[in-house]
Amino acid sequence: MSTIATDRQDERLKNRDGLRGAVADVVERARGGDLGVIPVVVGLIVIWSVFQILNPIFLSSANLVNLTLESAAVGVIALGIVCVLLVGQIDLSVGSVSGLSGAVLAVLFVGEGLPVWLAIGAAVLMGAVIGWLYGQLFNRFGVPSFVITLAGLLAFLGLQLYVLGTKGSINLPFDSGLVNFAQLDFVPAWLSYTFAVIAAVWLFASGFLHAQERRKAGLSARSVSTLALRSVALLVVLAFVVWYLGQTRGVGWMFVFFVALVLIMHYLLSRTKWGRAVYAVGGNEEAARRAGINVRAIYTSVFVLCSTFAAVGGILAAARLAAANQSSGAGDVNLNAIAAAVIGGTSLFGGRGTAFGALLGIIVIQSISSGLTLLNLDSSIRFVVTGAVLLLAVIVDSVSRRSRTSHGRA
Repeated sequence: MSTIATDRQDERLKNRDGLRGAVADVVERARGGDLGVIPVVVGLIVIWSVFQILNPIFLSSANLVNLTLESAAVGVIALGIVCVLLVGQIDLSVGSVSGLSGAVLAVLFVGEGLPVWLAIGAAVLMGAVIGWLYGQLFNRFGVPSFVITLAGLLAFLGLQLYVLGTKGSINLPFDSGLVNFAQLDFVPAWLSYTFAVIAAVWLFASGFLHAQERRKAGLSARSVSTLALRSVALLVVLAFVVWYLGQTRGVGWMFVFFVALVLIMHYLLSRTKWGRAVYAVGGNEEAARRAGINVRAIYTSVFVLCSTFAAVGGILAAARLAAANQSSGAGDVNLNAIAAAVIGGTSLFGGRGTAFGALLGIIVIQSISSGLTLLNLDSSIRFVVTGAVLLLAVIVDSVSRRSRTSHGRA
């Protein structure tokens, strides 16, 4: 692109303001292949519309509350998958690690009588150590992450069975704080609305500071009116969600915990040096290495985060079920976590995606599961539909990647 064309583009971006400017910015990014969350939002609207037509209970407050609670555990695991996908790697063992962490929690808390916080800490630490081990095998021996984590899937599944022993299942006390957190604890209405206001203010403040940084660097930035409009829109949406879910039980603390993890990871990925390094390694490892980035440390960090999130997700799943058994982390947990990250917009080729992809992706998958359950359809249909949605997401990713490449060359 010539200097004159670049100057014209920057000038055009600077003149954009308000709703029209925001829409124009989205359209231009889409033309360049950067679709962002547009496909998953459109897909979610279609899925919700179809299931609501087929069964009016689907969008009821009670069902949506259950949907959010069921999304949290696997959603946390998917958040870790987003991290490894951003550097172009994969972790196939998150299901086994989550099941093992649930087993460790149950054995230490119920079997050994340790305080619940100590049992949780041990299970999470175990996940971090597993991720560190993956990083060492990947960096020092060059073993592909697919092979490392496939071996981990088998090994940790066996270790889970060994930890549970002949009982095969350990129930968690229903009156424990952990089980209450996953099943019965909901945010008071006033606090839910407060969270909505804080989120809107935070969005405006972070956007305003980021815009100032870009202007100081001589780059185009969003106007104050656009930032304000975006924040008001978020406030309206969140306030409506809080009100609607409050028609039954409200917003569960476990789902709030999941969203908080998403926000933390979004900040780390978009506003820190580490986050920029993750995207750089995923985009071009050799270029990142020549730029002075410690590539090995980045790989280790994302493996550690992925396994840690898998352990946290396993703890939440055990608390939700009030038990840890031989099937914990098995079945479709592994596949759903990976599918959620991909469906949420994280590229399999590395270098593109956001933490919010885990949130949106798991809501899509859980919506499909909930909708088909309400229709009394066999679980085989759910696998087929989820697989089709996953394939469509990968196709969209591949097409947008080609579009970005062609746009960049032009």
